Amino acid sequence: MGLRNLLTDAWSWLNYKPVMASTYDGRPHRALAPELQATWLPNDAVRRLAAYKLLAAYDSNQAGELATLAGNQAAAERREFGDPSTFVDTTLAHLLGKTQQIIVPGAEHAGDDGASPETAAAAAVQQRLRDWGEAELLPLRMQAAERRAVLLGDGLYLLAWDPEKGRVRLKTYDPGFYFPVLEDDADPGDYPCRIHLAWEIPEDSKRGLKARVRRITYEVGPVAPATRSNTDTSEQAGRHPILDEAGMQALGLGDRYVPEAGHIERTYPWAPGRPSRTTCYLTDAEWFLDDLRHGQSLDDLPLDKAHFRIRPDGEVLHRLDLHLDFIPLVHISNTVDDGEHFGQSTLAKVMQALDELAETDTDSARASATTGAPIIGLAGARAEVDRVTGRPKPLAVEPGTVFQLADGGRMDVLDTSGQLAELRARVEEIRERASVNARLPAVSLGTVDPSDVPSGYALQLSLGPLDSLVDSMRLARAHKYALLLKMVQRIHQAGQADGWATGEPIAARIVFGPHTPTDRTAILDEVVKGVTAGVLSLETGIRMLQDAGYPIEDAREEVRRILSRRDGAQTPRLVTPDVPKSDEGKQAV
Repeated sequence: MGLRNLLTDAWSWLNYKPVMASTYDGRPHRALAPELQATWLPNDAVRRLAAYKLLAAYDSNQAGELATLAGNQAAAERREFGDPSTFVDTTLAHLLGKTQQIIVPGAEHAGDDGASPETAAAAAVQQRLRDWGEAELLPLRMQAAERRAVLLGDGLYLLAWDPEKGRVRLKTYDPGFYFPVLEDDADPGDYPCRIHLAWEIPEDSKRGLKARVRRITYEVGPVAPATRSNTDTSEQAGRHPILDEAGMQALGLGDRYVPEAGHIERTYPWAPGRPSRTTCYLTDAEWFLDDLRHGQSLDDLPLDKAHFRIRPDGEVLHRLDLHLDFIPLVHISNTVDDGEHFGQSTLAKVMQALDELAETDTDSARASATTGAPIIGLAGARAEVDRVTGRPKPLAVEPGTVFQLADGGRMDVLDTSGQLAELRARVEEIRERASVNARLPAVSLGTVDPSDVPSGYALQLSLGPLDSLVDSMRLARAHKYALLLKMVQRIHQAGQADGWATGEPIAARIVFGPHTPTDRTAILDEVVKGVTAGVLSLETGIRMLQDAGYPIEDAREEVRRILSRRDGAQTPRLVTPDVPKSDEGKQAV
């Protein structure tokens, strides 16, 4: 009967867009992204990539242009004033806070008397991770990856060892290149055992290069005998097993064959007492589109047609053993995983409101045109005649124009200022609805006059939805960043970097700064009273001041300074001076 199917998935909130479900099978319109029709793309990734393209169009004020390509000619006059980008940037700013700091629990007590070796090790790891984060521009990388996660729903980090720099390199990827191989019966929290990063490289006629597909594959599998790079007679790069003097396949350095189990074991530096049977293999290759048959998906591209890439040190990237028992790639989802593996964009719930807002802005622009240059009707005026055509010339209304009207003549002006006022009120109504549904209160968007807020308590209540939004987004990322820092430690151990001892990595996390304005005076007074009364430790008080936004970089060093000055100046306790009520903000420790 030609009925459309009801699609319910992680991107079904875009089903109302004609470009997202233009066919009965749910495949998007060709105008949305012609490359989505490529035969090598997995079918389950088409809608996800189409959603990414549509969200990117909204972020760059190109939604009207995209609708025009899909056949809606009226969308060419669409007004887009950057509201989606504002929502994304505001959410990102509140998510990350003012600061992002690497914290290892227990490191703040390293300077205490009788500190344990574990505490000293935690402080050393914390300092090394912070030095690494500074060298790799971690806050900048986080801004790039998290903005994609907030806008598109997903972000991507890739870690790789750089022997020249002697440290782990951090790189971000567009989630449109991310193609995990997910098992049908796998738990949503399980880490994929095979991940592809793939994209299409267009044809370059000037350089004589054909269109091709590049695929980078990370796969966890059993430890295999050692291999080396070589090139056969056909100049096709590859890897071949290394044979010993007896003609048997040689094992890698430190590997051990277990005859009774029939597998090879390897001991990694982060687990010296637990031999492992798995390792991660890296394959980086390209295929010409002409060599791919219709129906060959990304996961089963023919290896006999592959052109493997070669690393600068001469290693052929064909199942190269990375000597890691994990895939060094971290996927960030914007929302808590509910079984779809992928996250959901911040704009998902307000997409239709953003469309309505753009349409209302378009109507307001049209109404303002007729208000600024009103339509005028003249009766009894004599129009000048064009001597060439013999037709009356159109009348032009300019400042200082005088019309001579006959008896009974009149001038009527079409006043559209009332409609313009209603449209502007409608814009504010829709924007308020969108901010409520997106859990971004007007005060967080900067559209509220501070003088209109009756009290700080009322302001705190209005920020309640934003608090829950930020808490849920940070919860979805907490274990991912802990995993990233764990991988950083392990790869440094595998690369035998200086200062990184063997053993189980120490748990570390990234702490985001406060996302809302805090009453620093009240918190300072609370810390002073709590520390003075002995109900709060000095370390806890310093941590509270850090969370409130005070410029304290290292809590442990700050405690040491306070104690040293207190002992030297013979000030046995923290004192709150009596100050006038008007100088409450000048209290000091």
